Order: sequence, then structure tokens, then C-alpha cells
Amino acid sequence: MSKRLEDFIRDNREEFNDLEPRVNLWGRIEAELPEQFNEKKKEAKTFSLGFVLRVAAIVTMVMGGCFYLYLHRQPVAVNLAAINPEYARQQMQYTSLIAEKRNELKSVAKADPQLYHEFTAEMAKMDSTYRKLNKDLLTSPNQEAVLRAMIRNLQVQSEVLNQQLNVIEQFNEFKNQQKNAIKTI
Repeated sequence: MSKRLEDFIRDNREEFNDLEPRVNLWGRIEAELPEQFNEKKKEAKTFSLGFVLRVAAIVTMVMGGCFYLYLHRQPVAVNLAAINPEYARQQMQYTSLIAEKRNELKSVAKADPQLYHEFTAEMAKMDSTYRKLNKDLLTSPNQEAVLRAMIRNLQVQSEVLNQQLNVIEQFNEFKNQQKNAIKTI
């Protein structure tokens, strides 16, 4: 019987091919199927390695920037005149005096860079102490005592700069005397 069926289909093939299914046939079939067969497969989202690395780089840069800003944020300035107006005036006076003396000291840098380097290293130590006192001023319960220490630090810086300038002056006089002595010989 199967041989006869195959022969019949082969002989009448053209008659089978002349009919086309209706356009909405597959839509109706899908609607009648149970729900589990009707859902289309959801594709799992995947991310490329390049995308993941870009996101990681951006996150790292943002976190690094935030960390940098956290470490280098400027503390809120304290109004020194509100603590003690006299100390605030002295602080301004010493600060300007020190700035002038440092400019004088810079003129020595060309003539004797080694000496200038030694002097600036000493001043850097005192500056770091002053900056620490300035930071402590923000949180100290006794701000007037910290302010007095800051002014004392500025006084010492001024005295050290005066001594450094005197040493340079004496050194230059000694050099001039030696030059004059050599010329006279």
C-alpha cells in the first residue's frame, strides 16, 4: 500500500502544489498551541569584553577622581580676626615680611645655589609646621593658643631668614676681601 501511495503522490504532484495555505494559518496554529510552546525564546544578553573593560575604566577613573578630590580638598579658612584681631594683624605683618625676605634670599640662588638649597630646606621644615598649625586651628578647642603658636612660628621664620641673609652678606664681604687681597698682591 505504501508503494501505491508513493506512486499516486508522484503522479499527481502538480495537483498537490496548486493549493497554497491561507496567510493567517500559522498565526491561528500558534494561538491554539499551549503557552509554553507559544513563547519565543528569550535571548540572554551578553556583553563583550571591550564593553566591560570600558565600563571598568570609567568607574576606576571616577573613583580615582573622587579620591583625589577627597585628599586634596581645601579646608575651610578660619577668620583670624574673629579669634583675636591683634594676632590677625601680627600674622599679616609677619607673612608679608617673610615674603620680602624670601625674595631677597632668591637673589642668592644664582650666586650660590648650594647655600640657597640648604636655606630653603630649613624654611620648608618651618613651613610644614606652620601648615600643620593652620590645619589644627580649624579643629582646636583653644584656637587662640594655636594662633599664638602660628605667630611664634612666623617670628622664628623671620629671625632665621634674617640670620640667613646676614650669613650671605658676611660671606659676600669675605669673598670681596679675598678678591681685594689677591689684587693687592
